[in-house]
Amino acid sequence: MTDDQAQEPGPGRPDTVAVPEPTPPSPGTNWLIELRGLLAMLLVVVLFHSFMAKPFYIPSISMMPNLLVGDRLVVSKYPYGWSWVSASFHVLPRSTTRLFAHTPEYGDIVIVVPPDRDEDYIKRVVALPGDRIAVVGGHIILNGKPVPQVAEAPLDLPVDANQPCDPGEFPGLRFRAANGRLFCELPIFRETLPNGATYRIIDHTDQPLDNYAEITVPPDYVFLMGDNRDHSADSRAPVFERGLGGPVPLADVGGRAEFVTFSFDGSESWNPLGWAKALRSGRAWNKLRPLIVSPRPDHR
Repeated sequence: MTDDQAQEPGPGRPDTVAVPEPTPPSPGTNWLIELRGLLAMLLVVVLFHSFMAKPFYIPSISMMPNLLVGDRLVVSKYPYGWSWVSASFHVLPRSTTRLFAHTPEYGDIVIVVPPDRDEDYIKRVVALPGDRIAVVGGHIILNGKPVPQVAEAPLDLPVDANQPCDPGEFPGLRFRAANGRLFCELPIFRETLPNGATYRIIDHTDQPLDNYAEITVPPDYVFLMGDNRDHSADSRAPVFERGLGGPVPLADVGGRAEFVTFSFDGSESWNPLGWAKALRSGRAWNKLRPLIVSPRPDHR
């Protein structure tokens, strides 16, 4: 058999093995495309936060007992229209212009920016444009009529790192239960506004903000108060005391609080493995819109 004759496979003779073609080298990462995708994703997030909803963290005790330090919640941006305050990070200049403007309802919990700094406060709407409002002895007088307040059973709130029940803020209210755990015994009142919006408040001491001379809320303004009436820099407090300095323009209201997503007690760290232990039970998905009962017959 000559070399140029084809050889048939046979016993003891291996089959011919095809040699694979070399794989072409993979192209390097196109960082320009990656950066463009990242910026596009960031833009979508910013637009969603500006026009639809954004997360919010509760940093103070001003809305106790309904909101606690450590609560994370969702704020919808569209219920009252859009203004300069709607944009994320407050990058727009202050303005009175509002698009698709709507007025809040009594009892809504809203996000507002104070007149002298770009911070987000969270308060409750207790008076609307055209209302006459005063506070006498801690009671709201709305259009010449007292807003009903009914005492309820005290709330025993567990003491934790986010709610230490500081004796300077809550004198005499901290106690140790039989099981050894510390609690804060908060006096609770239920307040009901003219549209039937009802919610709990705390009022446990006499202090200057318990009295506020009657004013008339101007058009396109609302009067806001915290549910923790003794520890809230709201429309009753002057600006130099970090308050809102009276009624606030609706253009400075950035959205409505809708529900709590989860809440931490302050024991969490940067290690995600410990987050589950720091979660407060019973806080997740709590709705923040006020309960509506039968409106008062004198509701305007």
